[in-house]
Amino acid sequence: MKIGIVCYPTFGGSGVVATELGIALAKKGHKVHFITYSIPVRLDTHSENLFYHEVRVSDYPLFEYQPYELVLSSMLVNVVKYEKLDLLHVHYAIPHASAAYMAKQILASQGIHIPFITTLHGTDITLLGKDASFEPVITFAINQSDAVTAVSKSLQQDTYKYFNIKKEVQVIPNFINLDEYTFENSGEQKKVYAPYGEKILIHVSNFRKVKRVEDVLRVFDKVRKKIPAKLILIGDGPERSNIQRLCRELDTCGDIHSLGKVVSPEKVLPVADLFLLTSETESFGLSALEAMASKVPVISTNTGGIPEVNKQGYSGFMSNVGDIEDMAKNAVYLLEDEDRLAQFRSNAYEQAQKFEIKKVLPMYENLYTSLTP
Repeated sequence: MKIGIVCYPTFGGSGVVATELGIALAKKGHKVHFITYSIPVRLDTHSENLFYHEVRVSDYPLFEYQPYELVLSSMLVNVVKYEKLDLLHVHYAIPHASAAYMAKQILASQGIHIPFITTLHGTDITLLGKDASFEPVITFAINQSDAVTAVSKSLQQDTYKYFNIKKEVQVIPNFINLDEYTFENSGEQKKVYAPYGEKILIHVSNFRKVKRVEDVLRVFDKVRKKIPAKLILIGDGPERSNIQRLCRELDTCGDIHSLGKVVSPEKVLPVADLFLLTSETESFGLSALEAMASKVPVISTNTGGIPEVNKQGYSGFMSNVGDIEDMAKNAVYLLEDEDRLAQFRSNAYEQAQKFEIKKVLPMYENLYTSLTP
């Protein structure tokens, strides 16, 4: 099958999932064409059956904002025609679903039928979707999709809640490839961050306000006052300056390792003892799943789709948004007992196995098959 994948090429969860899905499909013999404005961060274009088509927007002085959606639509038309694609799979509703709809109509006028699937990932529904200026277009594009999927039951329910959706929204969860998670030399790597055997807490995100990274620092501050600890921060974003200010205020900067954007967080995660996820909302919580695949228990909020990933009292603990006292208490509870921590590590890995790509990939393949002759 020849599949076109449209996604954001950045470090965000939607782009990571779309890329990993394409890689897995290519390994099974499908020809996968990525169509976006730069090469996705986890994509190796030298691999067999993987192709990349750049969407380049010319800088016309007439436009204050460059018309990416129109250029993307034109590129989709060309790639479908000349690569003879069987279907398009667009990740994140804005503007990919509406661009796919426009391309589909252009191609239909030329006698070419191309189905498209829209996968909803989170903030395209829970944040941007609430903006009245986007709502009519999002609703229309979702309803015009040949199939719609959401990465969690929580997001499925939010989609029905915020939009007048007539299409069935099928839940196909995010996934991880456990073959990519190895634990060799994690002990030696740990000494780099915690030379005196301190416990290591870790957080991975895009440092947007919704991630409440300041809560991560406040939880860590409370934990380190009970147990010697270090904190690893992976990612970057608009809240970075606030984080730097807060660590100086709390006098924790010396115990924090800020690694910035990391293409392969699975190479760092195994050194950690706990993962902190303090988000105000998460439609799934892919970073938590990646931590569990690294045998790292999760201390998280209980919002959105997180309870579908992090099992309370088994793979970690959940607290209400903003309850840093409870999160710190749960963290100390795990870190103060080595046997308890070891059990939660094992549980976390077992929970991650439920989301292994080998179990999720056939769900997408079956959906593709149902839409193509």
